[in-house]
Amino acid sequence: MAEYKGIHGTKVQDYTTDPDNPITGQVWYNETANTLKVEAATTAGAWATGGSLNTARKGTGGFGSQTAAVASGGNITTALTNSETYNGTSWTEGNDINTARFDLAAAGTQTAGIIFSGDPYSANTETYNGTSYTEVADLNTARQKPAGFGTQTAALVFGGESPGGAQALTESWNGSSWAEVGDLNTARVGLAASIQSPSTNGIAFGGYISDDSALTESWNGSAWTEIANLNTSRYYLAGAGTASAGLAFGGSQNPPRVANTEEWNGSSWTEVADLATSRSQLAGAGTASAGLAFGGTPGTGVTAATESWTGAGAPVIRTITTD
Repeated sequence: MAEYKGIHGTKVQDYTTDPDNPITGQVWYNETANTLKVEAATTAGAWATGGSLNTARKGTGGFGSQTAAVASGGNITTALTNSETYNGTSWTEGNDINTARFDLAAAGTQTAGIIFSGDPYSANTETYNGTSYTEVADLNTARQKPAGFGTQTAALVFGGESPGGAQALTESWNGSSWAEVGDLNTARVGLAASIQSPSTNGIAFGGYISDDSALTESWNGSAWTEIANLNTSRYYLAGAGTASAGLAFGGSQNPPRVANTEEWNGSSWTEVADLATSRSQLAGAGTASAGLAFGGTPGTGVTAATESWTGAGAPVIRTITTD
């Protein structure tokens, strides 16, 4: 029988983590996971099981990429300060956030992130440098269950709920302070956003008004415009991607939890493959072609489940079995 080296001219390489940019057909051994893996081609978008959170929870703030994500705060029966980082395979406990909270919003990268708002009604903002969190200037309006996108130095927060009810308020962060800018057209709670977007160009979708909503709005840096609705109305969903290539997944339909996933192409939403676990109050990270879903509630209790999305036509890492 021919050996791998005889066919490809090289031995199977050992790695402690999956390589950053493997080519299609590349085979390697992951020493940490003790598995043989291959970069395989796929023609349809699909979710795959990832490493579970160390602490199962809902209402977590998520930011970063599919292979370098952060889970901040959350809730089991009370608000948490837990923070974990993800390397594409497993989650690691890190330094806690300063203020315990859940149903918060977040933006940025694993080494330069920002979290803001939360339940109980919070205006707290904290930045993350890849190791620890630092308290910075508060939001102008304390709120819970909003959404946001942007970077550590240029972020946007919108919607959510204050003690006065559902909000349309939008605030812009310049790296040192928050300023009120143009309101959403429709006030709502528990909406999601294209979290990889810059603060000048993104989309907000879903949420709760008097019932679950399918509304989508785009932001141009100064004002919101209503655009094409989601196919499945819902709230407490999560999002990934940008204004031109986004992803919406999970959520609740008062009360059933859903697994529905939709892709955004810049003008319309398309239903694609469902999450393996129906859940709401989950968190998201990553892009439309490489998204990440983690945590949430399937209806009773909380889950630690993590799933990785690979978009249609993109390569995907698969484990090779020998059985």
